[in-house]
Amino acid sequence: METIGLFGGTFDPIHLGHLRAAAEVRRRARLDRVLFIPSYLPPHKKSGAVASASDRLRMVGLACRGHKGFKASAVEVEAGEKSYSILTLRKIRALSPDARLFFILGVDAFLDIGTWREYQRVLQECFFIIMGRPGFELDRARDVLNGKLRDSIGPLVTGEGAAGPLPPQTRIFLLPIRALDISSTAIRERVRRGETLDGLVPGAVDAYIREHQLYRGR
Repeated sequence: METIGLFGGTFDPIHLGHLRAAAEVRRRARLDRVLFIPSYLPPHKKSGAVASASDRLRMVGLACRGHKGFKASAVEVEAGEKSYSILTLRKIRALSPDARLFFILGVDAFLDIGTWREYQRVLQECFFIIMGRPGFELDRARDVLNGKLRDSIGPLVTGEGAAGPLPPQTRIFLLPIRALDISSTAIRERVRRGETLDGLVPGAVDAYIREHQLYRGR
């Protein structure tokens, strides 16, 4: 059975923290591949993305080069509308009907799952891998929706990985990782101030930002 991680986000821009997290999840869960899915218009962000959807997709594609099992997906950008997880999930399912799908989320994003469109259906139709994030305790995931999902949450046993037998009641797996404390907001601020991005983004992404003069304005 193929196992696919779905790693969505604004990626404005994608950075080494995203790549490190996805690599650790893929290795420990033994996922066959991870799809990086830039949103077109993220419904849960108070403000829109700074860079265009096409620029963000290109940067994700550049960042995935040379990483085995990583691939940029244009499924949300090509839709040209607000990016709802239930719609994305069904499109990926249509492309890979026999795969076992896992949404990869930071615990901070998972805490807002009650605001997702048809979140109950999303939880029924795929699995989740929840990662720790700087400043957010992983166990906070057990209290989401006032503890309503607690019986569905458990640790990811990494022996056989995501393709092996999974506990019948568990749909949401908690996976502590060594997260890098990097934010896209801070990267954009560094670009505005003319500071280096060394150690924050892949070299190809740095070059793309400079060539296309992204994030220069206010």
